[in-house]
Amino acid sequence: MINATRIRPGMIIIKDGELYRVMSVDHVTPGKGNAFIRAQLRSLKVGNQIEARYASQEKVEKAVLDQREMEYLYSDGELFYFMDTSTYEQIHLDKETLGDAINYLLPNTKVIMNMFEGNPVGVNLPQTVDLKVVEAEPAVKRATASAQMKNAVLETGMRIRVPAFVEAGDVVRVDTETGEYVERV
Repeated sequence: MINATRIRPGMIIIKDGELYRVMSVDHVTPGKGNAFIRAQLRSLKVGNQIEARYASQEKVEKAVLDQREMEYLYSDGELFYFMDTSTYEQIHLDKETLGDAINYLLPNTKVIMNMFEGNPVGVNLPQTVDLKVVEAEPAVKRATASAQMKNAVLETGMRIRVPAFVEAGDVVRVDTETGEYVERV
Protein backbone atom coordinates (compact mmCIF):
# COMPACT_ATOMS: atom_id res chain seq x y z
CA MET A 1 0.00 0.00 0.00
CA ILE A 2 1.23 3.46 -0.89
CA ASN A 3 0.01 6.93 -0.05
CA ALA A 4 -2.24 8.44 -2.76
CA THR A 5 0.18 11.36 -3.15
CA ARG A 6 2.80 8.90 -4.49
CA ILE A 7 0.67 7.78 -7.47
CA ARG A 8 2.48 8.48 -10.76
CA PRO A 9 1.51 8.08 -14.45
CA GLY A 10 2.42 4.62 -15.80
CA MET A 11 2.04 2.96 -12.39
CA ILE A 12 -0.17 -0.15 -12.11
CA ILE A 13 -2.56 -0.12 -9.15
CA ILE A 14 -5.28 -2.46 -7.87
CA LYS A 15 -8.73 -0.93 -7.40
CA ASP A 16 -11.74 -3.06 -6.49
CA GLY A 17 -9.73 -6.22 -7.26
CA GLU A 18 -8.93 -5.12 -10.83
CA LEU A 19 -5.67 -3.86 -12.38
CA TYR A 20 -5.54 -0.26 -13.63
CA ARG A 21 -2.77 1.72 -15.33
CA VAL A 22 -2.50 5.32 -14.11
CA MET A 23 -2.74 7.58 -17.17
CA SER A 24 -2.57 11.00 -15.49
CA VAL A 25 -2.55 12.45 -11.98
CA ASP A 26 -3.65 15.89 -10.74
CA HIS A 27 -3.16 17.20 -7.21
CA VAL A 28 -6.21 19.39 -6.57
CA THR A 29 -6.32 21.96 -3.78
CA PRO A 30 -9.80 23.53 -3.70
CA GLY A 31 -10.41 26.88 -1.99
CA LYS A 32 -12.64 25.14 0.52
CA GLY A 33 -12.08 21.67 1.88
CA ASN A 34 -9.18 19.25 1.85
CA ALA A 35 -6.77 18.60 -1.00
CA PHE A 36 -7.32 15.45 -3.04
CA ILE A 37 -5.74 13.46 -5.86
CA ARG A 38 -7.62 13.06 -9.17
CA ALA A 39 -6.32 10.17 -11.27
CA GLN A 40 -7.30 8.94 -14.73
CA LEU A 41 -7.13 5.14 -14.71
CA ARG A 42 -7.34 2.67 -17.62
CA SER A 43 -8.51 -0.87 -16.91
CA LEU A 44 -6.01 -3.47 -18.11
CA LYS A 45 -8.81 -6.04 -18.37
CA VAL A 46 -11.48 -4.12 -20.29
CA GLY A 47 -9.61 -1.05 -21.57
CA ASN A 48 -12.14 1.54 -20.39
CA GLN A 49 -10.96 4.71 -18.67
CA ILE A 50 -12.29 5.95 -15.32
CA GLU A 51 -11.59 8.86 -13.02
CA ALA A 52 -10.75 8.12 -9.39
CA ARG A 53 -10.48 10.56 -6.47
CA TYR A 54 -8.37 9.89 -3.42
CA ALA A 55 -7.93 11.91 -0.24
CA SER A 56 -4.28 12.94 0.19
CA GLN A 57 -3.79 10.62 3.18
CA GLU A 58 -5.69 7.68 1.61
CA LYS A 59 -3.80 4.43 0.90
CA VAL A 60 -3.75 2.83 -2.57
CA GLU A 61 -2.73 -0.74 -3.40
CA LYS A 62 0.18 -0.81 -5.85
CA ALA A 63 0.43 -3.99 -7.94
CA VAL A 64 3.63 -5.99 -7.39
CA LEU A 65 4.96 -6.72 -10.87
CA ASP A 66 7.58 -9.18 -12.03
CA GLN A 67 9.86 -7.75 -14.68
CA ARG A 68 11.50 -9.74 -17.48
CA GLU A 69 13.90 -8.53 -20.15
CA MET A 70 12.34 -9.10 -23.55
CA GLU A 71 13.19 -8.35 -27.16
CA TYR A 72 10.55 -7.12 -29.60
CA LEU A 73 10.44 -9.43 -32.64
CA TYR A 74 7.62 -8.42 -35.02
CA SER A 75 3.96 -7.51 -35.42
CA ASP A 76 1.31 -9.21 -37.52
CA GLY A 77 -0.84 -6.08 -37.50
CA GLU A 78 -2.94 -6.83 -34.42
CA LEU A 79 -0.52 -8.68 -32.12
CA PHE A 80 3.05 -7.74 -31.15
CA TYR A 81 5.47 -10.59 -30.45
CA PHE A 82 8.26 -10.49 -27.85
CA MET A 83 10.94 -13.04 -26.88
CA ASP A 84 12.35 -13.57 -23.39
CA THR A 85 16.11 -13.09 -23.81
CA SER A 86 16.98 -15.75 -21.22
CA THR A 87 14.46 -18.55 -21.92
CA TYR A 88 13.63 -17.73 -25.59
CA GLU A 89 9.92 -18.05 -24.70
CA GLN A 90 7.66 -15.95 -26.96
CA ILE A 91 4.82 -13.78 -25.65
CA HIS A 92 2.38 -11.62 -27.60
CA LEU A 93 0.51 -8.47 -26.61
CA ASP A 94 -2.29 -6.60 -28.37
CA LYS A 95 -2.34 -2.91 -29.35
CA GLU A 96 -4.56 -1.92 -26.43
CA THR A 97 -2.19 -3.41 -23.85
CA LEU A 98 0.85 -1.73 -25.42
CA GLY A 99 -0.82 1.66 -25.88
CA ASP A 100 1.55 4.39 -27.13
CA ALA A 101 4.56 2.05 -26.87
CA ILE A 102 3.81 0.78 -30.40
CA ASN A 103 5.12 4.13 -31.73
CA TYR A 104 8.62 3.30 -30.46
CA LEU A 105 8.95 -0.42 -31.24
CA LEU A 106 11.35 -1.59 -33.94
CA PRO A 107 12.49 -5.21 -34.34
CA ASN A 108 15.26 -6.13 -31.85
CA THR A 109 14.30 -3.34 -29.40
CA LYS A 110 15.01 -4.44 -25.81
CA VAL A 111 12.17 -3.74 -23.36
CA ILE A 112 11.22 -4.71 -19.82
CA MET A 113 7.97 -6.73 -19.79
CA ASN A 114 5.78 -6.19 -16.71
CA MET A 115 4.09 -9.40 -15.53
CA PHE A 116 1.32 -9.74 -12.93
CA GLU A 117 0.66 -13.29 -11.72
CA GLY A 118 2.35 -14.66 -14.86
CA ASN A 119 0.35 -12.53 -17.32
CA PRO A 120 1.92 -9.66 -19.31
CA VAL A 121 0.37 -6.27 -18.50
CA GLY A 122 2.66 -3.88 -20.39
CA VAL A 123 6.21 -2.88 -21.26
CA ASN A 124 8.77 -0.36 -20.02
CA LEU A 125 10.62 1.24 -22.92
CA PRO A 126 14.17 2.61 -22.87
CA GLN A 127 14.31 6.34 -21.99
CA THR A 128 15.08 7.23 -25.63
CA VAL A 129 14.93 5.42 -28.98
CA ASP A 130 16.55 6.24 -32.32
CA LEU A 131 14.09 6.34 -35.23
CA LYS A 132 14.49 7.25 -38.90
CA VAL A 133 12.59 10.20 -40.38
CA VAL A 134 10.72 8.98 -43.48
CA GLU A 135 8.91 12.20 -44.29
CA ALA A 136 9.59 15.82 -43.30
CA GLU A 137 7.98 19.09 -44.30
CA PRO A 138 10.26 21.46 -46.21
CA ALA A 139 11.92 24.10 -44.04
CA VAL A 140 10.34 27.55 -44.28
CA LYS A 141 12.87 30.38 -44.31
CA ARG A 142 11.80 33.08 -41.87
CA ALA A 143 13.68 35.76 -40.01
CA THR A 144 12.94 34.83 -36.44
CA ALA A 145 14.83 34.64 -33.19
CA SER A 146 13.01 31.51 -32.00
CA ALA A 147 13.76 27.94 -33.04
CA GLN A 148 11.77 26.79 -36.05
CA MET A 149 9.98 23.46 -35.76
CA LYS A 150 8.26 21.42 -38.47
CA ASN A 151 6.25 18.20 -38.67
CA ALA A 152 7.91 14.87 -39.47
CA VAL A 153 6.80 11.24 -39.79
CA LEU A 154 9.02 8.51 -38.31
CA GLU A 155 9.52 4.95 -39.57
CA THR A 156 6.97 3.63 -37.04
CA GLY A 157 4.30 6.03 -38.37
CA MET A 158 4.55 8.37 -35.39
CA ARG A 159 4.30 12.12 -36.07
CA ILE A 160 6.54 14.52 -34.12
CA ARG A 161 7.84 18.10 -34.30
CA VAL A 162 11.51 18.43 -35.26
CA PRO A 163 13.87 21.39 -35.89
CA ALA A 164 13.98 22.86 -39.40
CA PHE A 165 17.39 21.29 -40.21
CA VAL A 166 16.11 17.68 -39.91
CA GLU A 167 15.41 16.07 -43.29
CA ALA A 168 13.92 12.77 -44.50
CA GLY A 169 16.49 9.99 -44.04
CA ASP A 170 17.96 11.46 -40.84
CA VAL A 171 17.91 9.41 -37.64
CA VAL A 172 16.57 11.25 -34.59
CA ARG A 173 16.50 10.39 -30.90
CA VAL A 174 13.01 10.54 -29.37
CA ASP A 175 12.11 10.64 -25.66
CA THR A 176 9.68 7.74 -25.04
CA GLU A 177 8.17 9.46 -21.99
CA THR A 178 7.12 12.69 -23.74
CA GLY A 179 7.23 11.68 -27.42
CA GLU A 180 9.41 14.70 -28.21
CA TYR A 181 12.52 15.17 -30.34
CA VAL A 182 15.79 15.09 -28.34
CA GLU A 183 18.57 15.29 -30.93
CA ARG A 184 19.71 14.23 -34.38
CA VAL A 185 21.95 11.16 -34.27
